Amino acid sequence: MSAIRPAATVVLLRENRGNVETLLLQRQAAVQFASGMWVFPGGRIDETDFDGANNDIVSAAKKAAIRETREETGLDIADCTLELFAHWTTPEGEVKRYATWFLIAAIGAHGDVIVDGGEIGAYRWLTPAAAIATHRAGDLKIMPPTFTVLHEMNSCANIAAIFAMYRARPLLEIHPRRIKTEAGLITLYNGDSGYDSGDTALPGTRHRMLHLTDGLHYVRDVE
Repeated sequence: MSAIRPAATVVLLRENRGNVETLLLQRQAAVQFASGMWVFPGGRIDETDFDGANNDIVSAAKKAAIRETREETGLDIADCTLELFAHWTTPEGEVKRYATWFLIAAIGAHGDVIVDGGEIGAYRWLTPAAAIATHRAGDLKIMPPTFTVLHEMNSCANIAAIFAMYRARPLLEIHPRRIKTEAGLITLYNGDSGYDSGDTALPGTRHRMLHLTDGLHYVRDVE
């Protein structure tokens, strides 16, 4: 069984001409994990990130997010307020598995993005709606956690509404369970009626990701 490494990622938001945009980075094709995927800034939590964090994993995650953002994009978000809103664990079966703390931050005039040219090869500022549409068109490869966040933010009119949405709910803890069906791959999340049994047809609450020909589709019943 693969070791689960701690990691942090940060959803950076800005307002541009009345629209909310988020920063997505494309991982180089040569990297081992998530090659070619568009992701939020972030990476592993290093031992040094625990320095001065009193062994607190969330504090270390924030330090890692700030460090990784600086390394990958050249942006300094040390003065930004980073808020925790989700925690995702990579499904079993992956060569590399991570327990990732998801943070969100709003940035103002922090300078231009300069990608590192190592792990990261390109960047885009996109509205959630544009990112989803580009994904549907096959031009934006993203992983389920990224899609879930884009889907959630797409229902919000502005940055304040996004923060209010995440502050109003408990921390989202996700331990995905992949199920192959005749209709295609379905990833079940905690709270789905079929999560424990693996029966995707079981009636009841839905909390899952559908992997369809036009990309990902997130389904979550209102609780």
